[in-house]
Amino acid sequence: MISEETMFRLTKHPIRLIALFCCLPLLGGCIGEEEYTNDPRGNFEQLWKIIDEHYCFLDSKGIDWQGVHDQYSPLIIPTMTSEDLFDQLSQMLYILKDGHVNLVSSSRVSYYDAWYQGYPWNYRQDILYSDHYLGTASSGYRTSAGLKYKIFDNNIGYIRYESFSDGVGEGNLDEVLSYLAPCNGLIIDVRDNGGGNLTYSTRIAARFTNERTLTGYTQYKTGPGHSDFSAMEPVYLDPSNSIRWQKKVVLLTNRRCYSATNDFVNLMRSLNKEGDPQRIIQVGDRTGGGAGLPFSSELPNGWGIRFSASPTFDRNKQSIEEGITPDVDIDMSDADIAEGKDTLIEKAFELLQGI
Repeated sequence: MISEETMFRLTKHPIRLIALFCCLPLLGGCIGEEEYTNDPRGNFEQLWKIIDEHYCFLDSKGIDWQGVHDQYSPLIIPTMTSEDLFDQLSQMLYILKDGHVNLVSSSRVSYYDAWYQGYPWNYRQDILYSDHYLGTASSGYRTSAGLKYKIFDNNIGYIRYESFSDGVGEGNLDEVLSYLAPCNGLIIDVRDNGGGNLTYSTRIAARFTNERTLTGYTQYKTGPGHSDFSAMEPVYLDPSNSIRWQKKVVLLTNRRCYSATNDFVNLMRSLNKEGDPQRIIQVGDRTGGGAGLPFSSELPNGWGIRFSASPTFDRNKQSIEEGITPDVDIDMSDADIAEGKDTLIEKAFELLQGI
């Protein structure tokens, strides 16, 4: 008999999990989720149980998940359409207030977006790509994989990275940092970057440290209980073996910085050494948050559910799920926008020119 804790641990190691299931027939037994019928009630109960046993923020957010079940159960009726069921299940998931929680059907995806709605945008694409800043691809900036970069007239370097889903190789980083090497300082603009691949987050951050650095901690689910977690495990960032940036950096963020971008900001902020002058400064608005490795499952009707299942913390053991507060909290001003200026970039110039 395989314990629930062992099964939860094995979800961290897919290869081991596959191997385990391949061996199960030899053991003469079977392990699986409780089976639910493919009807509105079965799909509702399956989704509720998946969140109940695997979602990692129920206790920290103070959510009465049993109360949520009691609230939504009467709304699930046998004659409801798939569209109505999707709407009700989505509304139930919105209670989690988590942009990482997605219910996916063949035609729809539900997601919670209030983590950025209602806040200043703090980014104007038309201003950024004007002649005053980046300009056009043909005359203003260079590109290398997912990175757009240039040297401003004041000798400040600039990198724009719009998505951590855009691949960035080690050669790309060598190319960019070699070109920007003469600059007095560097701006890394990840505003509106909704995340993507954590590999690129680590790969880029590794260019900004000369030594192995503790960047935070993570926990893993060890059982179905809301508080069944492993002890905090430290997470380290190792320096790149190639070109590394040694000068001051300003990170530009807004509320639409989420998931892998939130992770990247945490990594970069962790590289500031206590007692030394601050070398990496976050400017703009709080990041949108989103942390933890993804967990995916499926309902009886084939709809997918995806969410975070491993709490993530900074090096001071503070959760980064709700976002990271900037060192310099500043919004784009109406006066600057009217003049075609980007308030956050102008603030970065001020900080980097004052070295």
